[in-house]
Amino acid sequence: MGLIQDTPGLSAHLAAGEAVDHEHPVVREAAARLAKGVVDSRDHAHDYARAAHTFVRDAIPHAQDAGDPRVTWRASDVLRQRTGICHAKAHALAALLRAEGIPAALCRQRLTQDGGGGHVVHGPVAVRLDGTWHRQDPRGDKPGLDAQFSLTGEHPAFVPDPKSSEVDYPVLYAEPHPAVLAALKAAPDRPRLWQSLPDAL
Repeated sequence: MGLIQDTPGLSAHLAAGEAVDHEHPVVREAAARLAKGVVDSRDHAHDYARAAHTFVRDAIPHAQDAGDPRVTWRASDVLRQRTGICHAKAHALAALLRAEGIPAALCRQRLTQDGGGGHVVHGPVAVRLDGTWHRQDPRGDKPGLDAQFSLTGEHPAFVPDPKSSEVDYPVLYAEPHPAVLAALKAAPDRPRLWQSLPDAL
């Protein structure tokens, strides 16, 4: 599938924003710790991107899997509170990547909700390395999910099934989609967030 940037150039995919707040001290400190772990690497950008993906995927529990009712949406809050749904974790990964000068974009999929009750928009990330965008999913693994960082082919948490009206959206967003961000900001807790997240874009 051809991926399409929503803005030309890469500057927007390196910028700090309200949700991808990579200039925040919490994000900078986390990025510095991760970068220190790959300081002797021959390919710092690749190894740092892998380390950041693994950290967000594994060290920050997905709020639904953990039964955590809190809703986070700023990258700094996700890192500080160590919780978030897929979109929030994507903001955290994008911020960690941009903090090290690696372009990052927010992606979208339309998936069937757990239990089969309608659809929901899911949020992976794309990282720009070697002149190409590579989609990665920091959602967090659980039985049946095994999202791996890869630059040689996608290993996502979810593969959309067109027969179930599931969709891989090709657009790479520099900023969170307004409908997704509005739902995250307005929800008083995670159970009610599920009622307001968009089911399509």
